[in-house]
Amino acid sequence: MQSFVIIAITVAIMLGMVNLHRRHWGFNKLVFLALVLGIIGGSLIQILYGPISQTTSAAIDWINIVGNGYIALLQMLVIPLVFVSLVGAFTRLKAQANLKKMTTSVLGLLLGTTAVASLIGIMSDFLFKLPGADFIKGMAANSTAIEAIKTHQTSLKGVTLPQQITNLLPTNIFADFAGTRSSSTIAVVIFSILVGLSYLWLRDNQPKDAHVIARAISVAQGLVSRLVKMVLELTPYGIFALMIKATATSSFASIAKLAIFIIAVYVAIITMFIVHTIILMVNGINPMIYYKKAWPALIFAFTSRTSAGTLPLNVKIQRDALGVSSSIANFSASFGLTIGQNGCAGIYPSMVAAIIAPTVGINVFSWQFVLTLVAIDVVSSFGVAGVGGGATFTTLMVLGTLNLPVAIMGVLIAIDPIIDMARAALNVNDSILAGVVTAKRMNELDKDKFDDGQLVVANHS
Repeated sequence: MQSFVIIAITVAIMLGMVNLHRRHWGFNKLVFLALVLGIIGGSLIQILYGPISQTTSAAIDWINIVGNGYIALLQMLVIPLVFVSLVGAFTRLKAQANLKKMTTSVLGLLLGTTAVASLIGIMSDFLFKLPGADFIKGMAANSTAIEAIKTHQTSLKGVTLPQQITNLLPTNIFADFAGTRSSSTIAVVIFSILVGLSYLWLRDNQPKDAHVIARAISVAQGLVSRLVKMVLELTPYGIFALMIKATATSSFASIAKLAIFIIAVYVAIITMFIVHTIILMVNGINPMIYYKKAWPALIFAFTSRTSAGTLPLNVKIQRDALGVSSSIANFSASFGLTIGQNGCAGIYPSMVAAIIAPTVGINVFSWQFVLTLVAIDVVSSFGVAGVGGGATFTTLMVLGTLNLPVAIMGVLIAIDPIIDMARAALNVNDSILAGVVTAKRMNELDKDKFDDGQLVVANHS
Protein backbone atom coordinates (compact mmCIF):
# COMPACT_ATOMS: atom_id res chain seq x y z
CA MET A 1 0.00 0.00 0.00
CA GLN A 2 2.81 2.41 0.89
CA SER A 3 4.58 1.63 -2.37
CA PHE A 4 1.37 2.34 -4.25
CA VAL A 5 1.10 5.77 -2.58
CA ILE A 6 4.69 6.61 -3.59
CA ILE A 7 4.03 5.53 -7.17
CA ALA A 8 0.76 7.49 -7.31
CA ILE A 9 2.46 10.68 -6.09
CA THR A 10 5.28 10.18 -8.60
CA VAL A 11 2.81 9.78 -11.46
CA ALA A 12 0.91 12.89 -10.32
CA ILE A 13 4.12 14.94 -10.33
CA MET A 14 5.00 13.71 -13.82
CA LEU A 15 1.54 14.65 -15.08
CA GLY A 16 2.09 18.09 -13.58
CA MET A 17 5.36 18.34 -15.51
CA VAL A 18 3.53 17.33 -18.70
CA ASN A 19 1.12 20.20 -18.09
CA LEU A 20 4.02 22.63 -17.64
CA HIS A 21 5.54 21.32 -20.84
CA ARG A 22 2.29 22.07 -22.70
CA ARG A 23 2.36 25.58 -21.27
CA HIS A 24 5.73 26.04 -23.01
CA TRP A 25 7.94 26.03 -19.94
CA GLY A 26 11.57 26.42 -20.96
CA PHE A 27 13.57 23.20 -21.25
CA ASN A 28 16.17 24.41 -18.73
CA LYS A 29 13.53 25.24 -16.13
CA LEU A 30 11.74 21.94 -16.59
CA VAL A 31 14.95 19.92 -16.27
CA PHE A 32 16.00 21.86 -13.15
CA LEU A 33 12.55 21.33 -11.61
CA ALA A 34 12.81 17.60 -12.34
CA LEU A 35 16.24 17.47 -10.69
CA VAL A 36 15.10 19.25 -7.52
CA LEU A 37 11.88 17.27 -7.19
CA GLY A 38 13.77 14.02 -7.76
CA ILE A 39 16.29 14.82 -5.00
CA ILE A 40 13.55 15.81 -2.57
CA GLY A 41 11.36 12.82 -3.41
CA GLY A 42 14.17 10.27 -3.22
CA SER A 43 15.50 11.69 0.05
CA LEU A 44 12.05 11.53 1.63
CA ILE A 45 11.65 7.90 0.54
CA GLN A 46 14.97 6.96 2.13
CA ILE A 47 14.26 8.89 5.34
CA LEU A 48 10.81 7.34 5.72
CA TYR A 49 11.48 3.77 4.58
CA GLY A 50 15.25 3.27 4.28
CA PRO A 51 17.34 2.55 1.15
CA ILE A 52 16.81 -1.24 1.05
CA SER A 53 13.33 -1.73 2.49
CA GLN A 54 10.68 -3.68 0.61
CA THR A 55 8.58 -0.52 0.23
CA THR A 56 11.49 1.41 -1.31
CA SER A 57 12.50 -1.47 -3.59
CA ALA A 58 8.95 -2.00 -4.86
CA ALA A 59 8.34 1.70 -5.50
CA ILE A 60 11.70 2.26 -7.22
CA ASP A 61 11.14 -0.84 -9.35
CA TRP A 62 8.07 0.79 -10.88
CA ILE A 63 9.60 4.27 -11.07
CA ASN A 64 12.54 2.68 -12.90
CA ILE A 65 10.24 2.03 -15.85
CA VAL A 66 10.56 5.72 -16.67
CA GLY A 67 14.21 6.23 -15.72
CA ASN A 68 15.70 3.02 -17.07
CA GLY A 69 13.30 3.11 -20.00
CA TYR A 70 14.60 6.53 -20.99
CA ILE A 71 18.22 5.38 -20.74
CA ALA A 72 17.38 2.26 -22.78
CA LEU A 73 15.90 4.41 -25.55
CA LEU A 74 19.00 6.60 -25.60
CA GLN A 75 21.35 3.62 -25.60
CA MET A 76 19.32 2.18 -28.46
CA LEU A 77 20.43 5.19 -30.51
CA VAL A 78 24.13 5.06 -29.59
CA ILE A 79 25.47 2.57 -32.14
CA PRO A 80 23.47 3.87 -35.15
CA LEU A 81 24.25 7.45 -34.11
CA VAL A 82 27.99 6.74 -33.80
CA PHE A 83 28.07 5.11 -37.24
CA VAL A 84 26.08 7.69 -39.20
CA SER A 85 27.70 10.57 -37.29
CA LEU A 86 31.28 9.51 -37.95
CA VAL A 87 30.74 8.48 -41.56
CA GLY A 88 28.70 11.67 -42.02
CA ALA A 89 31.63 13.68 -40.67
CA PHE A 90 33.77 12.32 -43.49
CA THR A 91 31.14 13.06 -46.15
CA ARG A 92 31.08 16.68 -44.99
CA LEU A 93 34.85 17.19 -45.00
CA LYS A 94 35.76 19.84 -47.54
CA ALA A 95 39.38 18.69 -47.74
CA GLN A 96 41.34 15.74 -46.41
CA ALA A 97 43.72 18.18 -44.72
CA ASN A 98 40.83 19.08 -42.39
CA LEU A 99 40.67 15.46 -41.22
CA LYS A 100 44.22 15.59 -39.87
CA LYS A 101 43.60 18.89 -38.09
CA MET A 102 40.32 17.69 -36.61
CA THR A 103 41.71 14.35 -35.47
CA THR A 104 44.85 15.89 -33.97
CA SER A 105 42.90 18.55 -32.08
CA VAL A 106 40.13 16.28 -30.74
CA LEU A 107 42.41 13.42 -29.70
CA GLY A 108 45.02 15.81 -28.35
CA LEU A 109 42.43 17.46 -26.09
CA LEU A 110 40.84 14.19 -24.96
CA LEU A 111 44.11 12.44 -24.13
CA GLY A 112 45.91 15.55 -22.86
CA THR A 113 43.14 16.40 -20.41
CA THR A 114 43.03 12.75 -19.29
CA ALA A 115 46.71 12.98 -18.33
CA VAL A 116 46.03 16.20 -16.41
CA ALA A 117 42.99 14.60 -14.75
CA SER A 118 45.10 11.63 -13.67
CA LEU A 119 47.67 13.94 -12.09
CA ILE A 120 44.94 15.94 -10.33
CA GLY A 121 43.48 12.70 -8.94
CA ILE A 122 46.83 11.77 -7.42
CA MET A 123 47.24 15.26 -5.96
CA SER A 124 43.77 15.09 -4.40
CA ASP A 125 44.78 11.85 -2.68
CA PHE A 126 47.84 13.61 -1.26
CA LEU A 127 45.78 16.63 -0.18
CA PHE A 128 43.31 14.49 1.78
CA LYS A 129 45.99 12.03 2.99
CA LEU A 130 44.25 9.01 1.49
CA PRO A 131 47.23 6.82 0.40
CA GLY A 132 47.44 3.74 2.60
CA ALA A 133 43.65 3.35 2.86
CA ASP A 134 43.53 4.15 6.60
CA PHE A 135 40.13 5.81 6.10
CA ILE A 136 38.41 2.46 5.37
CA LYS A 137 39.85 0.41 8.20
CA GLY A 138 37.19 -1.67 9.92
CA MET A 139 34.91 -1.62 6.84
CA ALA A 140 34.12 -4.76 4.87
CA ALA A 141 33.00 -5.18 1.29
CA ASN A 142 29.50 -6.54 0.73
CA SER A 143 28.94 -9.71 -1.27
CA THR A 144 27.35 -7.86 -4.21
CA ALA A 145 30.41 -5.64 -4.60
CA ILE A 146 32.77 -8.60 -4.44
CA GLU A 147 30.79 -10.45 -7.12
CA ALA A 148 30.85 -7.37 -9.38
CA ILE A 149 34.63 -7.13 -9.06
CA LYS A 150 35.06 -10.86 -9.71
CA THR A 151 32.98 -10.55 -12.88
CA HIS A 152 35.20 -7.76 -14.19
CA GLN A 153 38.36 -9.60 -13.15
CA THR A 154 37.27 -12.73 -15.01
CA SER A 155 37.03 -10.78 -18.27
CA LEU A 156 40.53 -9.36 -17.69
CA LYS A 157 42.19 -12.53 -16.38
CA GLY A 158 45.41 -13.39 -18.19
CA VAL A 159 45.03 -10.48 -20.63
CA THR A 160 47.89 -7.99 -20.80
CA LEU A 161 47.38 -4.29 -21.49
CA PRO A 162 48.61 -4.59 -25.12
CA GLN A 163 46.20 -7.51 -25.62
CA GLN A 164 43.36 -5.47 -24.16
CA ILE A 165 44.10 -2.70 -26.66
CA THR A 166 44.17 -5.24 -29.52
CA ASN A 167 40.78 -6.54 -28.38
CA LEU A 168 39.29 -3.14 -29.16
CA LEU A 169 39.60 -3.84 -32.89
CA PRO A 170 36.47 -5.11 -34.66
CA THR A 171 36.50 -8.77 -35.66
CA ASN A 172 32.79 -9.27 -36.37
CA ILE A 173 31.27 -5.88 -37.04
CA PHE A 174 27.72 -7.28 -37.01
CA ALA A 175 28.28 -8.58 -33.49
CA ASP A 176 29.65 -5.18 -32.47
CA PHE A 177 26.66 -3.41 -33.98
CA ALA A 178 24.60 -5.67 -31.72
CA GLY A 179 26.72 -4.56 -28.74
CA THR A 180 27.77 -8.06 -27.73
CA ARG A 181 30.95 -7.00 -25.88
CA SER A 182 32.09 -4.13 -23.68
CA SER A 183 34.36 -2.76 -26.43
CA SER A 184 31.65 -2.85 -29.12
CA THR A 185 31.26 0.93 -29.22
CA ILE A 186 34.92 1.67 -29.93
CA ALA A 187 34.95 -1.19 -32.45
CA VAL A 188 32.10 0.56 -34.28
CA VAL A 189 34.03 3.84 -34.04
CA ILE A 190 37.08 2.21 -35.68
CA PHE A 191 34.92 0.57 -38.37
CA SER A 192 33.16 3.89 -39.05
CA ILE A 193 36.51 5.66 -39.49
CA LEU A 194 37.66 3.01 -41.96
CA VAL A 195 34.39 3.39 -43.89
CA GLY A 196 34.88 7.16 -43.85
CA LEU A 197 38.43 6.88 -45.20
CA SER A 198 37.18 4.53 -47.91
CA TYR A 199 34.55 7.13 -48.79
CA LEU A 200 37.24 9.81 -49.21
CA TRP A 201 39.08 7.56 -51.67
CA LEU A 202 35.82 6.91 -53.52
CA ARG A 203 35.09 10.65 -53.66
CA ASP A 204 38.42 11.26 -55.37
CA ASN A 205 38.23 8.30 -57.76
CA GLN A 206 34.52 7.49 -58.28
CA PRO A 207 32.62 10.71 -57.48
CA LYS A 208 29.25 9.43 -58.76
CA ASP A 209 29.29 6.44 -56.43
CA ALA A 210 30.53 8.64 -53.58
CA HIS A 211 27.58 10.98 -54.12
CA VAL A 212 25.15 8.08 -53.73
CA ILE A 213 26.80 7.05 -50.46
CA ALA A 214 26.82 10.61 -49.15
CA ARG A 215 23.14 10.96 -49.97
CA ALA A 216 22.31 7.65 -48.22
CA ILE A 217 24.23 8.73 -45.09
CA SER A 218 22.45 12.09 -45.14
CA VAL A 219 19.06 10.36 -45.23
CA ALA A 220 20.14 8.01 -42.42
CA GLN A 221 21.29 10.98 -40.34
CA GLY A 222 17.96 12.70 -40.87
CA LEU A 223 16.11 9.60 -39.68
CA VAL A 224 18.34 9.14 -36.62
CA SER A 225 18.09 12.86 -35.80
CA ARG A 226 14.30 12.60 -35.77
CA LEU A 227 14.51 9.60 -33.43
CA VAL A 228 16.86 11.56 -31.16
CA LYS A 229 14.47 14.50 -31.08
CA MET A 230 11.57 12.25 -30.09
CA VAL A 231 13.53 10.61 -27.25
CA LEU A 232 14.93 13.90 -25.94
CA GLU A 233 11.40 15.14 -25.36
CA LEU A 234 11.35 12.68 -22.44
CA THR A 235 14.46 14.14 -20.76
CA PRO A 236 12.81 15.93 -17.78
CA TYR A 237 10.77 12.85 -16.86
CA GLY A 238 13.79 10.57 -17.19
CA ILE A 239 15.91 12.83 -14.98
CA PHE A 240 13.13 13.02 -12.37
CA ALA A 241 12.85 9.22 -12.14
CA LEU A 242 16.63 8.66 -12.17
CA MET A 243 17.20 11.22 -9.43
CA ILE A 244 14.54 9.62 -7.21
CA LYS A 245 16.31 6.27 -7.58
CA ALA A 246 19.77 7.73 -6.91
CA THR A 247 18.79 9.55 -3.71
CA ALA A 248 16.43 6.86 -2.40
CA THR A 249 18.82 3.93 -2.76
CA SER A 250 22.24 5.48 -2.00
CA SER A 251 22.61 4.75 1.71
CA PHE A 252 23.20 7.87 3.80
CA ALA A 253 25.19 5.68 6.24
CA SER A 254 27.64 4.52 3.55
CA ILE A 255 27.98 8.06 2.28
CA ALA A 256 28.84 9.29 5.79
CA LYS A 257 31.46 6.57 6.38
CA LEU A 258 33.26 7.23 3.11
CA ALA A 259 32.63 10.98 3.06
CA ILE A 260 36.33 11.85 2.96
CA PHE A 261 36.84 9.84 -0.24
CA ILE A 262 33.71 11.28 -1.85
CA ILE A 263 34.86 14.81 -1.02
CA ALA A 264 38.35 14.11 -2.39
CA VAL A 265 36.92 12.82 -5.69
CA TYR A 266 34.55 15.77 -6.05
CA VAL A 267 37.36 18.24 -5.31
CA ALA A 268 39.41 16.60 -8.07
CA ILE A 269 36.47 16.69 -10.50
CA ILE A 270 35.67 20.34 -9.72
CA THR A 271 39.35 21.17 -10.22
CA MET A 272 39.22 19.47 -13.61
CA PHE A 273 36.15 21.51 -14.55
CA ILE A 274 38.23 24.59 -13.71
CA VAL A 275 40.95 23.29 -16.03
CA HIS A 276 38.32 22.89 -18.77
CA THR A 277 37.20 26.47 -18.13
CA ILE A 278 40.77 27.74 -18.45
CA ILE A 279 41.10 25.89 -21.78
CA LEU A 280 37.93 27.61 -23.00
CA MET A 281 39.20 31.04 -21.96
CA VAL A 282 42.66 30.49 -23.52
CA ASN A 283 40.90 29.69 -26.80
CA GLY A 284 38.74 32.81 -26.62
CA ILE A 285 35.48 31.01 -25.81
CA ASN A 286 33.08 32.54 -23.29
CA PRO A 287 32.72 29.94 -20.51
CA MET A 288 29.47 31.45 -19.19
CA ILE A 289 27.71 30.95 -22.53
CA TYR A 290 29.34 27.55 -22.96
CA TYR A 291 28.18 26.14 -19.63
CA LYS A 292 24.70 27.62 -19.97
CA LYS A 293 24.24 25.73 -23.22
CA ALA A 294 26.08 22.55 -22.24
CA TRP A 295 24.19 22.32 -18.93
CA PRO A 296 21.34 19.99 -20.10
CA ALA A 297 23.85 17.38 -21.30
CA LEU A 298 25.90 17.68 -18.12
CA ILE A 299 22.91 17.39 -15.81
CA PHE A 300 21.57 14.39 -17.71
CA ALA A 301 24.97 12.67 -17.55
CA PHE A 302 25.04 13.44 -13.82
CA THR A 303 21.66 11.91 -13.10
CA SER A 304 21.84 8.96 -15.51
CA ARG A 305 25.52 8.05 -14.97
CA THR A 306 25.93 7.21 -18.65
CA SER A 307 28.14 8.94 -21.19
CA ALA A 308 26.77 6.66 -23.91
CA GLY A 309 23.17 7.58 -23.14
CA THR A 310 24.11 11.26 -23.29
CA LEU A 311 25.58 10.95 -26.80
CA PRO A 312 22.46 12.09 -28.71
CA LEU A 313 22.05 15.13 -26.46
CA ASN A 314 25.79 15.82 -26.66
CA VAL A 315 25.78 15.96 -30.48
CA LYS A 316 22.60 18.04 -30.66
CA ILE A 317 23.83 20.64 -28.16
CA GLN A 318 27.20 20.97 -29.87
CA ARG A 319 25.62 21.40 -33.28
CA ASP A 320 22.41 23.32 -32.59
CA ALA A 321 23.23 25.35 -29.47
CA LEU A 322 26.98 25.86 -29.43
CA GLY A 323 27.43 26.32 -33.18
CA VAL A 324 29.96 23.52 -33.74
CA SER A 325 30.02 22.25 -37.32
CA SER A 326 28.25 18.93 -37.81
CA SER A 327 31.40 16.99 -38.74
CA ILE A 328 33.36 18.14 -35.68
CA ALA A 329 30.41 17.69 -33.30
CA ASN A 330 29.86 14.12 -34.48
CA PHE A 331 33.58 13.37 -34.35
CA SER A 332 34.28 14.74 -30.88
CA ALA A 333 31.13 13.30 -29.27
CA SER A 334 31.76 9.83 -30.69
CA PHE A 335 35.45 9.78 -29.78
CA GLY A 336 34.75 11.28 -26.35
CA LEU A 337 32.44 8.37 -25.68
CA THR A 338 35.23 5.81 -25.98
CA ILE A 339 38.58 7.59 -25.55
CA GLY A 340 40.10 9.76 -22.84
CA GLN A 341 37.25 10.09 -20.36
CA ASN A 342 38.60 12.45 -17.69
CA GLY A 343 36.48 11.08 -14.85
CA CYS A 344 36.36 7.33 -15.48
CA ALA A 345 39.83 6.92 -17.03
CA GLY A 346 41.73 9.83 -15.50
CA ILE A 347 40.80 10.87 -11.99
CA TYR A 348 39.24 7.73 -10.52
CA PRO A 349 41.78 5.02 -11.50
CA SER A 350 44.71 7.20 -10.40
CA MET A 351 43.08 7.95 -7.04
CA VAL A 352 42.34 4.29 -6.30
CA ALA A 353 45.81 3.17 -7.41
CA ALA A 354 47.52 5.84 -5.29
CA ILE A 355 45.42 4.79 -2.28
CA ILE A 356 46.29 1.10 -2.65
CA ALA A 357 49.97 1.35 -3.67
CA PRO A 358 51.38 2.13 -0.17
CA THR A 359 49.73 -1.02 1.21
CA VAL A 360 52.24 -3.08 -0.80
CA GLY A 361 55.25 -0.88 -0.04
CA ILE A 362 55.23 1.44 -3.07
CA ASN A 363 56.34 5.05 -2.58
CA VAL A 364 53.50 7.01 -4.19
CA PHE A 365 55.45 10.26 -3.86
CA SER A 366 58.17 9.13 -6.27
CA TRP A 367 58.06 10.79 -9.68
CA GLN A 368 58.59 7.38 -11.33
CA PHE A 369 55.36 6.02 -9.83
CA VAL A 370 53.40 9.17 -10.68
CA LEU A 371 54.55 9.26 -14.32
CA THR A 372 53.96 5.53 -14.75
CA LEU A 373 50.44 5.79 -13.34
CA VAL A 374 49.56 8.78 -15.54
CA ALA A 375 50.87 6.98 -18.65
CA ILE A 376 48.93 3.79 -17.84
CA ASP A 377 45.76 5.83 -17.24
CA VAL A 378 46.04 7.49 -20.65
CA VAL A 379 46.65 4.19 -22.48
CA SER A 380 43.87 2.44 -20.54
CA SER A 381 41.45 5.22 -21.47
CA PHE A 382 41.06 3.75 -24.94
CA GLY A 383 37.80 1.86 -25.07
CA VAL A 384 36.36 2.97 -21.72
CA ALA A 385 32.74 1.82 -21.52
CA GLY A 386 30.50 4.91 -21.52
CA VAL A 387 28.01 3.43 -19.04
CA GLY A 388 27.76 3.13 -15.28
CA GLY A 389 30.50 0.77 -14.06
CA GLY A 390 32.96 1.62 -16.83
CA ALA A 391 35.29 3.22 -14.30
CA THR A 392 35.42 -0.02 -12.31
CA PHE A 393 36.56 -1.93 -15.39
CA THR A 394 39.21 0.68 -16.24
CA THR A 395 40.44 0.85 -12.64
CA LEU A 396 40.83 -2.92 -12.49
CA MET A 397 42.81 -2.72 -15.75
CA VAL A 398 45.14 -0.11 -14.22
CA LEU A 399 45.53 -2.02 -10.95
CA GLY A 400 46.24 -5.23 -12.83
CA THR A 401 48.93 -3.54 -14.92
CA LEU A 402 50.58 -2.23 -11.74
CA ASN A 403 50.15 -5.58 -9.93
CA LEU A 404 48.16 -3.95 -7.12
CA PRO A 405 45.53 -5.74 -4.97
CA VAL A 406 41.89 -4.95 -5.66
CA ALA A 407 40.16 -5.84 -2.38
CA ILE A 408 39.76 -2.19 -1.34
CA MET A 409 37.54 -1.57 -4.36
CA GLY A 410 34.93 -3.85 -2.80
CA VAL A 411 34.45 -1.20 -0.11
CA LEU A 412 34.55 1.80 -2.45
CA ILE A 413 31.85 0.33 -4.71
CA ALA A 414 29.31 1.00 -1.95
CA ILE A 415 29.38 4.72 -2.77
CA ASP A 416 30.28 4.37 -6.46
CA PRO A 417 26.89 5.67 -7.75
CA ILE A 418 27.43 9.00 -5.95
CA ILE A 419 30.91 9.36 -7.45
CA ASP A 420 29.88 8.04 -10.87
CA MET A 421 27.38 10.87 -11.31
CA ALA A 422 30.12 13.52 -11.25
CA ARG A 423 32.50 11.35 -13.27
CA ALA A 424 29.94 11.00 -16.09
CA ALA A 425 29.30 14.77 -16.18
CA LEU A 426 33.05 15.44 -16.44
CA ASN A 427 33.42 12.84 -19.22
CA VAL A 428 30.67 14.46 -21.27
CA ASN A 429 32.00 17.96 -20.67
CA ASP A 430 35.41 16.91 -21.97
CA SER A 431 33.95 15.64 -25.26
CA ILE A 432 31.88 18.82 -25.73
CA LEU A 433 34.95 20.91 -24.87
CA ALA A 434 37.00 19.05 -27.48
CA GLY A 435 34.35 19.79 -30.11
CA VAL A 436 33.96 23.48 -29.32
CA VAL A 437 37.69 24.19 -29.06
CA THR A 438 38.45 22.22 -32.24
CA ALA A 439 35.72 24.10 -34.12
CA LYS A 440 37.14 27.41 -32.90
CA ARG A 441 40.67 26.45 -33.98
CA MET A 442 39.45 25.35 -37.43
CA ASN A 443 37.17 28.40 -37.90
CA GLU A 444 34.11 26.12 -37.98
CA LEU A 445 32.39 27.57 -34.92
CA ASP A 446 29.24 29.53 -35.78
CA LYS A 447 29.80 32.57 -33.55
CA ASP A 448 26.32 33.96 -34.14
CA LYS A 449 24.72 30.69 -33.05
CA PHE A 450 27.07 30.40 -30.07
CA ASP A 451 26.25 33.94 -28.88
CA ASP A 452 22.52 33.96 -29.60
CA GLY A 453 21.51 32.88 -26.09
CA GLN A 454 19.13 30.24 -27.46
CA LEU A 455 19.24 26.70 -26.07
CA VAL A 456 18.03 24.30 -28.74
CA VAL A 457 17.46 20.86 -27.24
CA ALA A 458 13.97 19.64 -27.93
CA ASN A 459 10.97 20.94 -29.78
CA HIS A 460 8.51 22.47 -27.34
CA SER A 461 6.07 23.84 -29.84
